[in-house]
Amino acid sequence: MDNIMMDSDMLMEESLEKILELLENKKYFQARDELLKYNAVDIAELLEEVTEESEIDMTIILFRLLPKDVSVEVFSELPTDDQVEIVNGITDKEITFIVQEMDFDDKIDVLEELPANVVDKILEKTPKNERKLINTFLNYPDTCAGSLMTPDYISLQKDWSVGEALEYIREVGMDAETVYTCYVKDSGRKLIGIVSLSTLVISDDEIKIKDIMRTDYVYENVYDDQEDVSEDFKKYGFLAIPVVDKEQRLVGIITVDDILDVMEEEATEDIERMNGVIDWENSDKGYLDMSVWQHVINRLPWLVILMIAYIFTGMIITSFEGRLSQIISLVAYMPMLMGTGGNTGSQAATLIIRGLATDEVDTSDVFKILWKEVRIGFLIGAILSVLNFGRVYWLDGQSAMIALTVCSAMLAIVIFAKIIGSMIPLFVKKLKLDPALIANPAISSVSDMVALSIYFAMAMLLLGL
Repeated sequence: MDNIMMDSDMLMEESLEKILELLENKKYFQARDELLKYNAVDIAELLEEVTEESEIDMTIILFRLLPKDVSVEVFSELPTDDQVEIVNGITDKEITFIVQEMDFDDKIDVLEELPANVVDKILEKTPKNERKLINTFLNYPDTCAGSLMTPDYISLQKDWSVGEALEYIREVGMDAETVYTCYVKDSGRKLIGIVSLSTLVISDDEIKIKDIMRTDYVYENVYDDQEDVSEDFKKYGFLAIPVVDKEQRLVGIITVDDILDVMEEEATEDIERMNGVIDWENSDKGYLDMSVWQHVINRLPWLVILMIAYIFTGMIITSFEGRLSQIISLVAYMPMLMGTGGNTGSQAATLIIRGLATDEVDTSDVFKILWKEVRIGFLIGAILSVLNFGRVYWLDGQSAMIALTVCSAMLAIVIFAKIIGSMIPLFVKKLKLDPALIANPAISSVSDMVALSIYFAMAMLLLGL
């Protein structure tokens, strides 16, 4: 499999070089033919590369030369910035055709990003019923289930026979987002059940839909948070979930391909938060697309907070300055102890945050987690202490008491860091906040203060400082 992927990547690189050469020589149709060797996803990727290596004008030329049906698929796969550039470079007629031919959920995503004047032009040429539906979808908040759903689903009537249902699916199935699950509505458009295509296929034609439909189904409300929707997809493993309004009327479905984007966004957001990066604008821009100033704004707050936190660390060191001067060699081991404490605390925090996100652990497990992390901390601390005793005593040539001071501090620091790293996310979760808000650098700074306090306490106890 890896070899196949490598071969595919090499072929695309070769094609890209060939396309760029053909464009340079103004052999546009030959460049287009090279593109058409690939599927829509790969074509979109190649067009992105063309934009980076050449000019957007070249990308627009290639795009306009694509067959109409292919151009629609490719447009859906392009990043938002490239879509806007292409829209600005093609005619209103071409824009209208592309948008009208797109799947409804992709259409909504595109219209949300396009300039208002372009959207107005498209909607003017859109049938009244569809225009009303589009406006309804565009008015849903970006973070709710309504913004993810599509109205292109297959609905059945409970009094239909299986034969009638299958005939209906043959008629409308090509325009539906999925045919694997069908939704049963009553005369008032209320969702009353679901039935899978496999159930229909194996059932006798005369059987009524109401006799084989399932009434125990999972659904979302249009205003449910996207993160909650993604959790349901992960929990139940569905390919699609119906979406209803407050009156239980079926208004659309969310398919797994749309929720994958949400999962990626949530994962990215959590990783950024855990590492002290806050996206204030909730931008979906990539690293290279984001301005330097925006990077500064996203990273600076936590760094300022940590800088203030280290003031207290400095105060601890200053308060023991006189005692440290008596045995100056103790200073050499401070970075190691602080670094070990911060790293072990971050390890525990990362695992607990992940466990909370995947429902492996809960706030009710606090004592189980505490007991486990204490034991883990003791074993890790003991091993590191033994290793460091050898280093401090034999390699560094320090006295046995200094070696014992460093190593006993190491053991206590690791245990306390594990406790801090595991308990803080649980505490934050208990407050109904996102545990990912607790950045690893913040846990490290707390661990540093604890580490120094323990180290100096051990020095006072064992060395009589």
